[in-house]
Amino acid sequence: MIILFINFCSLHLIQSIALSTLLCIIMNIGDKITALRKAKKISQADLAKEAGVSREIIGRYERNEVSPSVDVAKKIADAFEVSLDYLAGGSDKAAFDKQTLKLIDEIEELEPSVKDKLIFLANAIIRDAKTGKAYAH
Repeated sequence: MIILFINFCSLHLIQSIALSTLLCIIMNIGDKITALRKAKKISQADLAKEAGVSREIIGRYERNEVSPSVDVAKKIADAFEVSLDYLAGGSDKAAFDKQTLKLIDEIEELEPSVKDKLIFLANAIIRDAKTGKAYAH
């Protein structure tokens, strides 16, 4: 049920969804870093500053000469607002950003009756969106 709600939340993350579509082809971490950086219009120097490494090392990551440590990869994922799992290739869902994950955590803390109503509503919206999409073709 939560997965369906995640899909509903993903509808509101248009930029991430478009980026996910571009990156759904299997890419290595260097290619993903390059594509994300260019899509977000961030320079190598700016990304390096956020990740706590040099611009040169970002270039080496992007050329797949070396791979970032887990700590640096986490900082890079945070800079792009994607999950570490996505960046490392474990998921093709860039839309599972921090906002979505925070929302899921908040839903998990709701009383069961409120949570059930929210999931019912999300399922109805998803169903309607899928039906509309099916009839649009």
